[in-house]
Amino acid sequence: MSSVEDALENARLTYEQHMRTCRQCHADAAPCAVSKHLLRLYNIARRDRMRALGRQAPTA
Repeated sequence: MSSVEDALENARLTYEQHMRTCRQCHADAAPCAVSKHLLRLYNIARRDRMRALGRQAPTA
């Protein structure tokens, strides 16, 4: 697996784990500041993966 995919998987797992275990996210039924930050990191990793895949796609 490439480092881009590793980063995406790590970001996803970290975000999901936080959402499962954060008392504030569960108590307020709204994301806390940490979860918002982790979601941003996940979105950045997802965007980087899409860019990497775009570079690998054949051009016609």
